Amino acid sequence: MPAAASAGRLRSEERVPVLGDLFGRFHNYLRISVTERCNLRCKYCMPEEGIELTENPRLLTAEEILRIARIFVQQGVDKIRLTGGEPTVRKDLVELVSGLNELRGLGLRKIAMTTNGIALRRKLPLLRAAGMDGLNISLDTRDPRKFELFTRRKGCDHVLRAIADAGSLGFDFVKVNVVVMRGQNEDEVPAFVEMTHDDGIDVRFIEYMPFDGNRWGQRQLVGYREMLDRLARVYGDRIEQLPLEANHTAKGYRIKGYRGQFGFITSMTDTFCSSCNRVRVLADGNLKVCLFGNTEVSLRDLIRAGASDADVVATISQAIKRKKRAHAGLDILSQMPNRPMIKIGG
Repeated sequence: MPAAASAGRLRSEERVPVLGDLFGRFHNYLRISVTERCNLRCKYCMPEEGIELTENPRLLTAEEILRIARIFVQQGVDKIRLTGGEPTVRKDLVELVSGLNELRGLGLRKIAMTTNGIALRRKLPLLRAAGMDGLNISLDTRDPRKFELFTRRKGCDHVLRAIADAGSLGFDFVKVNVVVMRGQNEDEVPAFVEMTHDDGIDVRFIEYMPFDGNRWGQRQLVGYREMLDRLARVYGDRIEQLPLEANHTAKGYRIKGYRGQFGFITSMTDTFCSSCNRVRVLADGNLKVCLFGNTEVSLRDLIRAGASDADVVATISQAIKRKKRAHAGLDILSQMPNRPMIKIGG
């Protein structure tokens, strides 16, 4: 690159906000994985042979998580989601939420969590009191027998009760995440929509995505148009499409007269990279700017080497500005190395 062009590019990048990339996207949504551990073994998330967990000393401490969160909020992040593994297996989860809640004065507006719901019920009041605004609860089948096939564990009733309890505690939103896989649960799509009849929940049908160890195959993928066609045969013109939200990940719908709504996360068949506003910090402290990207940078190592906040900010900015316009296509994506989902965070 000629020197003049290189200098021009540097000046252009300097004018982009820390959390902005070179394609006009601003990343105000941070997802933090707080653990790699989980009390389920879902087949699309956990390799059948299990995973080698990162040693505890190499995982982020609560203090490090809160410092990283504060740095991101000071640069413009206004929504943080805690993920795992399974966040509820972390003993200091409530204290972490309380610490994040103290960042509201710096601009944080929303604290959310993705959970499998197994051990959620007894923590719900404490999490709400600590400042948790919303929940995404994963449930891929309402059938207890099929639940064991999906998760290699029992507990379907625990999750269903957690969803019901969460709906009564005044959370801003309760969403149910359903990963749809051909031959396993696509026939339950209408039954999940019926959950929105009386309750103001939001069911999210997620297209099956490839990650290391989950034996993804395109034949197992059920695209959102196929799911919508199935629903049209049941509900006809009672299906209403909702306006797309800013930085949407889901295409939203509702059934006329129903309290709740449902939507489709179409990562495989209709990508939403152009509006992506999310970055991830993994449990081991690596920053991942794209779910399907395999380039990471360690914030943990930087912090433990004594870096200042300004150093951390510079590293974050550089990583985000290397983010690509879009992730690879379906055929390439399934062949690219990436972490297992459990080590990235839902």
